[in-house]
Amino acid sequence: MIVTKDRRDDALRAVGSAVGQQPPVEVLVIDDGSSDGTAEAVREAFPGVRVERREPAEGLVVRRNEAAELADSPIIVSIDDDAVFTTEHVVARTVSEFDDPRVGAVAMPYIDLPQGEGVLQRAPGEDGVFVTHRFRGTAHALRRELFLALGGYRQLLFQQAEEPDLAIRLLDAGRVVRLGRADPVRHFASPARDVERMWFYECRNEVLFAWHNVPMPDLPVQLARTILHMLWLGRGVRRTRLFARGLLAGFRTALRRSSGRQSVRRDTWRLYTRLGKEPMRIDDVSALLARPRIESNAGAPA
Repeated sequence: MIVTKDRRDDALRAVGSAVGQQPPVEVLVIDDGSSDGTAEAVREAFPGVRVERREPAEGLVVRRNEAAELADSPIIVSIDDDAVFTTEHVVARTVSEFDDPRVGAVAMPYIDLPQGEGVLQRAPGEDGVFVTHRFRGTAHALRRELFLALGGYRQLLFQQAEEPDLAIRLLDAGRVVRLGRADPVRHFASPARDVERMWFYECRNEVLFAWHNVPMPDLPVQLARTILHMLWLGRGVRRTRLFARGLLAGFRTALRRSSGRQSVRRDTWRLYTRLGKEPMRIDDVSALLARPRIESNAGAPA
């Protein structure tokens, strides 16, 4: 599953790495209103790939939810349009890591090239299943039916921070995010990205993540930490005003939606924060999980 917009060359490279996976996999590309001929170029280069073009553009979160509805396979493997599989066995290895029914998602190893050659999201050992608190959208896999049953990504978020929001809801439903061991995805971080928009939504959505998910009495503390952390980051990149505007937008949105707040259980929040400090083996986590459940509402949360 690859969602793309106005990154024709990047998308062609990403799709090329996907169609090269062994054994062959279904490849679905959602073009979110590109104006550079991305959809046409992918169809011409890869006639066996399913390409769905949508207009007008509605954002990454909406299109990933749509892609999950359109897909046929029980496991969805997703990379960004500016990322590639480094070997032909990444998908097969990742799919095999859903061998435990408690695993709802796999955080696939990846290299974030602007940050160097270090491999992120990799399990610390070869033995056992290691659980973490979240995953990055550029390299992840999900159980499709579970994803849809939980409502998919929260569409209000538009972009940024949708992954931790889903991960904590998975955890509250008794499922975990597993650290993968496949060969890493290589993420190039396209220069076409609107970095300032990403920063704005990151700040806004970190507030909304806390508002929607963090239980009382932990919520005020988490919101305070979010404000301080984001302003500190903003100062570091000399964008304090931009980060402050993002935070303010988050609080305004939360206040407009105060009646829709439904936090996770406090035990879930404690486990989530614990996993954020270091990964744990699944057998050590199992006793702390809620009884596995599936939400009956398959509509994406607003």
